[in-house]
Parts: sequence; structure tokens; C-alpha cells
Amino acid sequence: MSFTVAIVGRPNVGKSTLFNRLVGKKLALVDDTPGVTRDRRPGEAKLVDLRFRVVDTAGLEEAAPETLQGRMRAQTEAAIDEADLSLFIVDAKTGLTPVDQALAEMLRRHGKPVVLVANKSEARGSDAGFYDAFTLGLGEPTPISAEHGQGMLDLRDAIVAAIGEDRAFPPKDDVAVTDVDIPRAADDAAAEDEEEPAYDETKPLRVAIVGRPNAGKSTLINRFLGEDRLLTGPEAGITRDSISVEWQWRGRTIKMFDTAGLRRKAKVQEKLEKLSVADALRAIRFAETVVIVFDATIPFEKQDLQIVDLVLREGRAAVLAFNKWDLIEDPQAVLAELREKTERLLPQARGIRAVPISGQTGRGLDKLMQSIIDTDRVWNRRISTAKLNRWLESQQVQHPPPAVSGRRLKLKYMTQVKARPPGFMVSCTRPEALPDSYVRYLMNGLRNDFDLPGVPIRIHFKASENPFEPKKKRRS
Repeated sequence: MSFTVAIVGRPNVGKSTLFNRLVGKKLALVDDTPGVTRDRRPGEAKLVDLRFRVVDTAGLEEAAPETLQGRMRAQTEAAIDEADLSLFIVDAKTGLTPVDQALAEMLRRHGKPVVLVANKSEARGSDAGFYDAFTLGLGEPTPISAEHGQGMLDLRDAIVAAIGEDRAFPPKDDVAVTDVDIPRAADDAAAEDEEEPAYDETKPLRVAIVGRPNAGKSTLINRFLGEDRLLTGPEAGITRDSISVEWQWRGRTIKMFDTAGLRRKAKVQEKLEKLSVADALRAIRFAETVVIVFDATIPFEKQDLQIVDLVLREGRAAVLAFNKWDLIEDPQAVLAELREKTERLLPQARGIRAVPISGQTGRGLDKLMQSIIDTDRVWNRRISTAKLNRWLESQQVQHPPPAVSGRRLKLKYMTQVKARPPGFMVSCTRPEALPDSYVRYLMNGLRNDFDLPGVPIRIHFKASENPFEPKKKRRS
């Protein structure tokens, strides 16, 4: 992206609605409640022929620095400093307020280009608010309706005029295509025969950080980044949107998603919290590895176990992080107790990696990242069909399938049909009669013999085809 645009304004003027309009997706939470947005949310915007990076920000208010509103204001000012241009949104329907006047003065002090935008201009009686915006001294306001998409061409022209043609439309580098290696047919055949591809250490990795409110998720990500990128504080439930940040760990791109704290369903009553929870669940579904953050001082609450179960049912690779380890007085005894409880309370995730950390001091973060990479490697693992069938035969020799109604079940063939998470198909007789105990026996054997700890495993049983069935159909 050639330049960055920050969307700023007081609460409830439509900043997140405009952000969603520019990125073409409903990424930011939108509600009539003022102050929904709290963190900076970046996105890739498309406006007619313009391409740029856009950042949604919290509504600016006058507040003391130590308060939540004061910390939100600091996050917004940081976004203005990093941006090349600010879109200052005012509400043409309600008109200007003293807060708008103060924000206009603040933007002038920053010395960055500003485009004044009068939102909600489609409303009846908005003309007075539009003309009132001239008094801010930031030039002619651009009338738009972020909700209905009106005025987007005028907004495009105003951005180009403010940033300049050269920044708005940088020349494209000519790429010369020379010495292109065309793979030989033999190489393609060899690639198709390869059933156990090597793990790609270079591909970007999507990681979601989830947990109960006030477990320290945002503090943990800030420690990874080495800056106060996300809003933190002693108040529970500060994070509302699922915010993504990118950084490098040992040369690999990590895209990490901070999410809202997940409370018990019965306690989630307000519409805004329901939207936040839905956003967090969406982040889990789109992630590859999910880190469940536990508060080490009160671990294994019922909600913690339900979150782990949710992540595994979604088929994600899971890692446990016991945060606030700096507050533990007897680390060795507590660690032994946590390991015992992990094995006992999470039997569906045998071998799941659990790491004691401190987001406040940075302890254990390298070990946590290594556990994330190792778990993702297991989650992507593929096993050749030949190995699986040799293993299946040995398992039946050690423990034959039971006989049901006097007829022994036969497991004939096994193959891996997918990875992410590992999924297997077994061809057998009467799959509906196979008892759950034998399925667990096979699943535990797969974990132990092929080193698949801590990831969900799917096994599907399919009845083998009857070669005489088509003849019977033809006779009838």
C-alpha cells in the first residue's frame, strides 16, 4: 500500500461504518452505542481506483491519561502519528460539538494532511451541520453517507488532492521475466507421489489468542510486539473487536489475533458483547493455531475447559498458556499440579502443550512460540497410506475388533483424507456397529505411534462396497 489513512472523530459519528465501507467487509463492530471501537484496527481499503491502508480508531474524548478513555485517546493519537493522512469525521446530522473543535485543533498540531468528512449528509436537516463544519478551518467538508455509500467519488477526489497524485498513484515497477524454470514432467510426477510433504517453515502463520476476560491476552501480544499496540488495563472486557497484528519471529511472519474475553453464554446478555463474542469465534475459525490463555492464579475454571473444548471441536491446533506466572509463589509445585489437571480434565487433547508465561515480564514467550510452531507442524502432518495400513494391521493383531451379534468386524483399509487437522478414513464392515471404545483405542494408538499430541483427530468409518449389489439391482 502506497499510503496510510487514519479515520478519526468523536464517538458515534460513523467511523467504523466508513471503515467497513472502504475495506468492503464488515470487519469492525458497528452499534448505536458510543465508544464501540477501542483499539486500532487496520485494513486494506479500495476506493474506486485508489488502494491504501486504512486504520479505524476509537472515538476521541477529553479524559485523564490514566483512565480507559485516556488510554484510548493515546492509541488514536499514535495512529494519527503513523498515518500519512487523517479523515476527520463529523456528524452533519447533529452538528458540531466542543469536542469536534478540540479535535480539529489537535489535528492541526500534528501537522499531517486532513480531509474533513461530513457523514450522515443524507439525513433531513443535515445542511446546517454541513455548513457549520466550515468553521473548523480545515477546508471544505466532503459530504458522504458511509451507511448508504453516497459521496464516495467525492471522498476519493478529496483524498487524492490532499495526499498528492504521486503518493496516490505511485508508478508500477516493470518486472522482467527471464530465466523462468519450467519443471520437467518427471519432477511433477515425483511431487505427486510424495505423500508426506515437508512442513513449510516460511508460510505465514495465523494465531488467535483467546481466553476468559482479564486473562492478559492483550498484554501478552503487546509483549510479543515490544510496544503498547493494544489497549490494556485492569478493567475486564476492554477488548471488543478481534484485532490482527503482524510481526516476525525468527524470520517467519506471524499474524496474531487479539480477541474479546469469552464469558459463559448465560452471562452474555448485551447486544454489544454478543457481537464481540461472535467476532472472537470467527477469529478462532479462521486461525490455524489457537492459544488459550489461562490465569495461572485461578486456572481451570469451567469456562476455561469449555473454551478448550470449543477450539478442539472447531478442529484448530491448541496450545495452553498459563499467564501471570510472576504471581505464583511456589512455581514447581503449581506446575506439577497444572500438568496433572491438564491430563485429567482434558482427555480429548492428550499431549496438549502447556507453557507457563508472564505477559507482564516476558517470561516464557520464546517457549510459547516454539510450542505454537511445533503444534502447527503436527496439525499439518500427513502420513502415507502404506504406513497407515501396516499400522492398522498391527493394531488388529494386538487387539482384534470385537464380534457383534456373533459376527466379527473387519477393518480392511485406512488412508489419510485430509490434514489441518489430521483426518482418516477406514474402510470396514458394519461401521455403525463399531463400539466407541475401539474407536478411542485406534485414536490413542494414532497419537502415540505417529506422534500426534494435542491436536484433534478425525476418524471416519465407511462400509466397503458390496461387489454383488449392482447385480441385485439389475435383477429387480
